[in-house]
Amino acid sequence: MQKRIRDYGIEIGSLETGRLNKITDVSGVTVGHATIDDGPLKTGVTAILPHQGNLFTNKVVGSVHVLNGFGKSVGAIQLEELGTIETPILLTNTLSIGTCTDSLIDYMLEHNPEIGRTTGTVNPLVGECNDMYLNDIRTRAVQNRHVREALTSVTTDFQEGGVGAGTGMKCFGLKGGIGSSSRVVSYPHGSYTIGVLTLTNFGSLEQLRINGKQAGKIIKQRLAVQRDELDKGSVMIVVATDLPVSSRQLKRIIKRAGVGLSRCGSYIGNGSGDIVIGFSTVNQVAHRSDGRVNCHRYIHEDDIDPAFLAVADATEEAILNSMLTAETVTGRDGNTLYSLREFIGFL
Repeated sequence: MQKRIRDYGIEIGSLETGRLNKITDVSGVTVGHATIDDGPLKTGVTAILPHQGNLFTNKVVGSVHVLNGFGKSVGAIQLEELGTIETPILLTNTLSIGTCTDSLIDYMLEHNPEIGRTTGTVNPLVGECNDMYLNDIRTRAVQNRHVREALTSVTTDFQEGGVGAGTGMKCFGLKGGIGSSSRVVSYPHGSYTIGVLTLTNFGSLEQLRINGKQAGKIIKQRLAVQRDELDKGSVMIVVATDLPVSSRQLKRIIKRAGVGLSRCGSYIGNGSGDIVIGFSTVNQVAHRSDGRVNCHRYIHEDDIDPAFLAVADATEEAILNSMLTAETVTGRDGNTLYSLREFIGFL
């Protein structure tokens, strides 16, 4: 059992969490990893499936928000324009974007013989962070089989920390990786779940804050670090919900992930690609028109504040979980990153 931030008596916010306190508390969402951990090779792939059906024929309402655009994501332009997601979401390292895109297209073509024949093409959705500090990124170790492994190993109770795309990531000068959290919001018409998954590879140690406490300064003294680093490296944030919202409302909601980043100490630096992708599993959109008017449900704008709070809190907690579940690792050229877990007792 991986120890997470709540196991140390630290609770972020007051909203109730989902059963697993992960993005997969949103019904239908699953996550899978393929991990490459071999000497100087520290990298991998993480896959997020919004639902278990055919995403191309039954798309989900989606949105993307760029906090800082120092990143190489694929598929964001069409997502911004059409407001739908039609493939699984893949996360990996910066130089494996091409391999993952190609492999995801292969996967979609196999499941949808109509693509490129009787209908149009497909919009693969792939995000990245730069793991070159621990990983020999020039080797480009990610291959098609790793993408397939991530896509076919999806589950609800997935591992966090230095796994999948998070294997080689660095966060606030410590070991980063995959983290997740969820919140439940309640209305007179029902209760809904908002889940967040983060791939953390950003921040400077000096700025790290844990629940408002300047933890980074304490840790820095113990590590005897003489020079602080710039806030660079990137973070990918994926927000899932079963709240009925439009793409426009979803964009407003996922923007609040930036609040969670800031609470942890990020100032969203020049060299950090900070990108949020969001989707709602309600109001699925058929690929083909049936000639009728589409009718979608969505909440009133006056009721959106609880969702804002949920995303902010869940993002903050997911970031901390990514660091606490990650192990201390030595990678390329003897570079070592310590787990936050080694210092939590001093904070």
